[in-house]
Amino acid sequence: MTAQSPDKELVLEGLLGIPFFDGNRIDVLKNGVEIFPAMLDAIREARESIEFLTFVYWQGDIAVRFAEALADRARAGVAVRVLLDSFGARPMRDTLIETMTEAGVDVRWFRPLETWRVWTIDNRTHRKILIVDGRVGFTGGVGIASEWEGDARDVTEWRDSHFRITGPAVHGLRGAFLGNWAESGGEMRSLADHVPRLERAGEARLQIVRSTASIAWSDVTTLFDLMSEIARKQLRIATAYFVPDDDMVQHLVDAAGRGVTVQIMLPGAHSDQRVSQLAGEAEYRALLEGGVDIRSYEKTMLHTKIVTVDGELACIGSPNANERSMRQDDEVAVVVSHPETVAVLDRHFDEDLAHCQDIDLDAWKDRGIGQRLLETAMQPFRREF
Repeated sequence: MTAQSPDKELVLEGLLGIPFFDGNRIDVLKNGVEIFPAMLDAIREARESIEFLTFVYWQGDIAVRFAEALADRARAGVAVRVLLDSFGARPMRDTLIETMTEAGVDVRWFRPLETWRVWTIDNRTHRKILIVDGRVGFTGGVGIASEWEGDARDVTEWRDSHFRITGPAVHGLRGAFLGNWAESGGEMRSLADHVPRLERAGEARLQIVRSTASIAWSDVTTLFDLMSEIARKQLRIATAYFVPDDDMVQHLVDAAGRGVTVQIMLPGAHSDQRVSQLAGEAEYRALLEGGVDIRSYEKTMLHTKIVTVDGELACIGSPNANERSMRQDDEVAVVVSHPETVAVLDRHFDEDLAHCQDIDLDAWKDRGIGQRLLETAMQPFRREF
């Protein structure tokens, strides 16, 4: 920020009304090869409690390994609470649920699809949270499925990032779990006796921003707009699903117009949601004409959800830069004020650029009529993407 303007943390605290937690450590985990061992090690080391919330729990060896690890700790007397989104985790095998419940894991479904409350069916929890003993937290983009295994070496191994957090901010992350847990009928009365005092673990300052499924605006929407507003030199966005509304497009174009280097990295040919991709592509021309740099990642499916600003701040967690995350689903974002961590994320962005193609404005203007018709056809459904 300039000498006449408030610093970035103050802007985020003042306009979101959410303070930063001081004294945290945050570790960047790149791809399943780093993410899954770290999460499974934490689960196996649990002594008191495990709280696990995910949108995606599909199939594959990793799905079995997680179920068995959670079941093992439950048999050892650890209180294990698992919350699954009833839409996102539909492909999960019943045998994995049985493995956990028979061992004593408390498994619950968030907003079951078979409900008389039909108005809740389209509002999901997209949060991805693991809390161990109330002291170690994980969040980010990863789902529990074979697609995330490996090191993004080819199209069968998705590119993603996840994060391990220790320190006082774990309380904020745990609160995001418990909000969904309570709605799903989970027991809350015994939890007040198991809140550890979390000591300083590092130098990172973290802000935990939760949003709740709605039909209009959320704190995550405000956060994304503010990240664009406070950027002075560089704004980088890597997101799996990009369906910006007019307001987000204008914020990005405004940032580019005041001299900020705005770079957006999106899935290319290996996107797992082509209809979502088409809905977002309708906004490419306005962004490109406004000076925004758009790149398509062509090595495999890109599933990261990361924003960095000026090498100083990052936004990580579950939200994508799409209308579902901004207005429709429960999300949790973590703002990271720690230049060393942001430098790692910017380095990963630079490495990923080597596998990207530039979206050229002139070439985009010449795209075929079929492409344009498909983009238009997706617009009535863009809130679903």
